[in-house]
Amino acid sequence: MIQGTASGVGKSLLAAAFCRIFARAGYRVAPFKAQNMALNAAVTLAGGEIGRAQAAQAAAAGIEATVDMNPILLKPEPGDRSQVVVRGRALASVTWREYQRMQADLLPIVAESLARLRAAWDLVVIEGAGSPAEINLRDSDIVNMRIARMADAPVLLVGDIDRGGVFAALLGTLALLDPADRARVGGLIVNRFRGDATVLAPGLAELAARAGVPVLGVVPYLEAGLMPAEDSLDLDERSRWGAGGALDVAVVRLPLISNFDDFEPLAAEPGVRVRFVRDAGEIGDADVIVLPGSKGTVSDLGWLFATGLASAIQRAAAGGLPVVGVCGGYQMLGEVIHDPDGVESHTRSAPALGLLAVETTFAPTKTTVRVRARISQASAGVFSGAVGGEVLAYEIHAGRTSARTRAPFTIVERAGSPVRDDDGAVSETGNVIGTYLHGLFANDALRRAFLCSLAARKGIVADPRWGAPAGDRYERLADAVARAVDLGTVAKLVGLRFPRS
Repeated sequence: MIQGTASGVGKSLLAAAFCRIFARAGYRVAPFKAQNMALNAAVTLAGGEIGRAQAAQAAAAGIEATVDMNPILLKPEPGDRSQVVVRGRALASVTWREYQRMQADLLPIVAESLARLRAAWDLVVIEGAGSPAEINLRDSDIVNMRIARMADAPVLLVGDIDRGGVFAALLGTLALLDPADRARVGGLIVNRFRGDATVLAPGLAELAARAGVPVLGVVPYLEAGLMPAEDSLDLDERSRWGAGGALDVAVVRLPLISNFDDFEPLAAEPGVRVRFVRDAGEIGDADVIVLPGSKGTVSDLGWLFATGLASAIQRAAAGGLPVVGVCGGYQMLGEVIHDPDGVESHTRSAPALGLLAVETTFAPTKTTVRVRARISQASAGVFSGAVGGEVLAYEIHAGRTSARTRAPFTIVERAGSPVRDDDGAVSETGNVIGTYLHGLFANDALRRAFLCSLAARKGIVADPRWGAPAGDRYERLADAVARAVDLGTVAKLVGLRFPRS
């Protein structure tokens, strides 16, 4: 099990690295996180919703993700509430106190998922959440040391040296653990080090002596984008979102923004910068405005109007600037959003931006499904260079949208079954497009067509490298971590050989 001294210290990244390292050593590996809190989610092959990190870790292991890998997903909502997703299905919207009362019933579900994984795989790499030393939350822990005890798993404790104070963080965490839990910690890992690691030697020696467990590695500060973005901390990591150059993509940073990892493939392209904007003045000379997904569409729509961003987007669209809405962003581009059952808010009906001839009605049943779609002729404009091609994508939404205009995509396969359904809408002027499809920009041909369209509109030459396959980022991640960590000792902690033969 990989635990950390705090949120954002690199647990997800190291778990993915170990999944790939041990998988390519010949072991059958699966990830697990009992409870994840994130607004970036993924959809399994069976249509279940899980945290993006566990889907990425499964990909690193070379396997399909399942709901057992993340049996509980918490998705923050307006009003200090969270939607509770249990084994891939939305169960309830609750406060923290209400969630604490649910935990006695949820723990057996966690135990069942973990047991299934342990029975099916040679190695399960478990990720903790936040810190195991949050003493005020110890009694309600169903993700850190309680899970380590349940699995009888040795623990690697990770600290982030880039944020400073890593020695105090590691030793302080150990000091706050119960003696039995502290005994589970088999090694320490210092993450995100910049510079000459030999400078750390005296400190590492004293750290190991004080901790009573070895330091098993010092992992360097790795390139951004080796793991998909998962939470709001990633929005502030500038190196993840590209450098200024040819094209400027302005994504509205909604208060309850979700699935913003949709735009990482754009930021990875040379000369493309993705900016997350909070007010009208920040839009500047953007080449396209994107309205992303939202976990509180009506609430975030109200924020758009209150901040003046709604008027700015409307003016930009009227001037011909491309505007793209994804999922909740698509709903906001329409004429009105109805919520008669109070699925997302107490507002029964809210006027939207009026840029697309569509209406959305929320319903209690949530759509979570993988799809294959064809780009239709109606996409002429930002996706015109990819018309007729196909894309792989997924849907996560509670709303149902009726459109009185042409659709940019045709769904040809849903959950593995052939269908023929329209998706999304295009404005009469062609510069405003909305869709429910997440993951569009991970498709190379569509991404290139989109960027080339923006370049043509701007009057610049398209970069011939746009749309090239990105390669296997998990190989690069595994190589970097394997060079930095004592894998023989890690393997020995869990009773495996490394290398296997």
